[in-house]
Amino acid sequence: MIVDCISDLHGYYPYMQGGDLLLIAGDLTADDSIGGYIEFRSWLENVDYRMKIFIAGNHDNRLEREAYREERQDASPIYLKDTGIDFEGFKIWGSPWTRTFIGQNPHAKAFAVDTEEELAEKWALIPKDVDILVTHSPPEGILDGTTWPKHRHVGSRTLYELMYAGRIAPKLHVFGHIHESYGMVPKLLDFPSTTCVNASHVNRSYEPVNPPRRIIL
Repeated sequence: MIVDCISDLHGYYPYMQGGDLLLIAGDLTADDSIGGYIEFRSWLENVDYRMKIFIAGNHDNRLEREAYREERQDASPIYLKDTGIDFEGFKIWGSPWTRTFIGQNPHAKAFAVDTEEELAEKWALIPKDVDILVTHSPPEGILDGTTWPKHRHVGSRTLYELMYAGRIAPKLHVFGHIHESYGMVPKLLDFPSTTCVNASHVNRSYEPVNPPRRIIL
């Protein structure tokens, strides 16, 4: 199965090759406006995938305020918020939550909580047999390093612990959030069954320089 992964679009909508499954891990528009979401949906409806799945990120305040839901959960595109679907035998789960951190943009705290204990409650909803996990937050220490104002790991400790303990072992974990940590690490020693992808389309300067990541499952 051809899976394309992208995150942190911030209003940039690149050409997509098309395939079986498109995963978008949040931060969808440039300005969180109604017009921005219309532009995003127009792009999404015109890319060629059999299934298209997206979640929200910390910049997607409108999705949080308006408790956005798709009218149907059996037709593409599908919005996931602590929910899942099955596609081609793969169990897919999406969750938008992140933890706040010092220096974070105060206008970009949608679906954000202040403690790892609160995040752990969200991660506890993830099914144990999940195959593909889409979150906005990285796990701590995995493609989650900031470069300004100083280097820090700002991913979720409890998400890392959940995966490290083997309570979930997805084949693919897609996230974004930390633009400067774009990249992919296949099957780390810590997570021997999981390919981790930070699919941020923009870099730290919000320039759309990172191409989508393609995975074959």
